[in-house]
Amino acid sequence: MITHIAAPARTGEERLPDGRLIGWAEWGPRDGTPVLLSPGAATSRSLGFGADALTALDARLVSVDRPGLGASTPAPGRTLADFAEDVRVLAARRGLGRPAAVGNSQGAPFALACAAADVVGALALVSAADEIADPRFADGLPPELRHLVDLSVGDPGAAEEVFAGFTPQQMLDLVMGASPECDLRVYREETFAGAYRRALDEAFAQGAGGYARDTVLAMGRWGIDLASIRVPVDVWYGTEDRSHSPDQGALLTSRIPAAVRHLVPDAGGAVLWTHAHRILVTLLGHVRPVR
Repeated sequence: MITHIAAPARTGEERLPDGRLIGWAEWGPRDGTPVLLSPGAATSRSLGFGADALTALDARLVSVDRPGLGASTPAPGRTLADFAEDVRVLAARRGLGRPAAVGNSQGAPFALACAAADVVGALALVSAADEIADPRFADGLPPELRHLVDLSVGDPGAAEEVFAGFTPQQMLDLVMGASPECDLRVYREETFAGAYRRALDEAFAQGAGGYARDTVLAMGRWGIDLASIRVPVDVWYGTEDRSHSPDQGALLTSRIPAAVRHLVPDAGGAVLWTHAHRILVTLLGHVRPVR
């Protein structure tokens, strides 16, 4: 079942102390419990999830464009920790407190950086891009992927040049070509397909530099002290998802204190949309009673 996709109810930008802008989009009641979304690879703030559930759950979903994507100013050389500080400022400006957070796909390491910096109060990692540069995964990676990982670790500038050649269509083709049939049913649905393509086009509006930097950060060594994370973390994978983590998050979950892994039967990488209500209810349960 596909959870309802809707355009944002509100959009805007906040100016950061260094003059950069960070773009955001919101769904749900303005005074609802804040849930911050770190979107997946090469998608903008406009692709949310669970829009049909937010009012009943009294939740305010806030999606953020990372630097260089969508409406957010580029920040060459930025780090995962830099993103956490951007979110800290945004949360203060938008009255989010320490929001619950969702990191989807390539957005996962950025959300984890927020958790390690104590910027968020609880975290759901959904179809999380794993730290595939961890040496424990080295022997199991396909040769082409292993090459890109080694390049991201050893020569990140050269890796950025490779990823900077990507286009929205190439990203779409990459996702569709690597997805199981259960995901393709989601991605081909007319409303979702239109929203996803718009989010890709928006993310690349300033060029591919933002995506390239994101990808080097996600594919390299994260430098996040996962053992220091003290907020509740739920790790979600569909059992048919073979592209986001070599072991569907088993090692990742073991590295985070008190993290809980959820494997969703007959679901794939689109589990954020097919099981949005369950993910939101579990996440919100960590920060307040769910009505």
